[in-house]
Amino acid sequence: MMTDYTQYLPEHEIQKIGKHALHVEIHRGNQGSGAAQVSTCPPLLLVHGAYTGSWMWSKYIPHFVEHGWTCYAMNLRSHYKSRVMDMTQITVDHYIEDIREVLSLIAEPPVLIGFSMGGILSQKIAETAELAGLIVIDTSISKEVHDALPYPVTDQIKPGMIMPAPVREETETMDETAEDIAFQRLYLQMESAKAFRTFSVLCGAEGISIDGSLVTCPSLVIKAVSSEDEDLRGQLTAKQLGACYAGLGDTTHTGLLVGQRYKEAVDIILDWFNSIHLE
Repeated sequence: MMTDYTQYLPEHEIQKIGKHALHVEIHRGNQGSGAAQVSTCPPLLLVHGAYTGSWMWSKYIPHFVEHGWTCYAMNLRSHYKSRVMDMTQITVDHYIEDIREVLSLIAEPPVLIGFSMGGILSQKIAETAELAGLIVIDTSISKEVHDALPYPVTDQIKPGMIMPAPVREETETMDETAEDIAFQRLYLQMESAKAFRTFSVLCGAEGISIDGSLVTCPSLVIKAVSSEDEDLRGQLTAKQLGACYAGLGDTTHTGLLVGQRYKEAVDIILDWFNSIHLE
């Protein structure tokens, strides 16, 4: 029987932001015993990856809330419960506008946490936005990292008008059960091909250029390490951002968020918060 982890999220507020009715879930941090001092905790802004939405953070959010962190789990335009739009017309610039719009409504500089596509978008935001911190989890790589260590041409894919939802067979991976995969299949959706052609070097794009010298907030890079090259790409990303680095071996891209070892990544984040005295 499949578990829908969104049904176990703590009670939370919902806001619809701007003309695109961006769906933002606000999970207030606990103030009880064992929680961080909420008054000193910056909020967390969670940015999902391609094909997905705020639901991908369903395993992370209860742990953050328990430790006193307020989470703003946003959805980019036409994702999950945001207003449905023509996905063939949506660009990376639109997604960056969405993140900026949500940022403008948060009272203090947050820690920006981005996964996959959300990771490269967050890096671009961090060049100019005032942030308390930046965390990227298995981020799409920048132009500079790809130039240093390109993906093989044989790995490339050709986008059409849209990117259809990924096909996930209910076959276990090294860190995802059939139930974990079924949960993702419940919500996975199509994605903008225009966006992919901009950020994804696997689509033959040059990729998004990041000026790491402009990213001045404390930063953390977490990488799913399935090969030596992937570990090196994670290290190169961390070097570019001046970030701390954590590579998790024998993990998968989506497994870092919804797999059986997701808690290892959560613990790395919480330990990092403590190490840079955000608590």
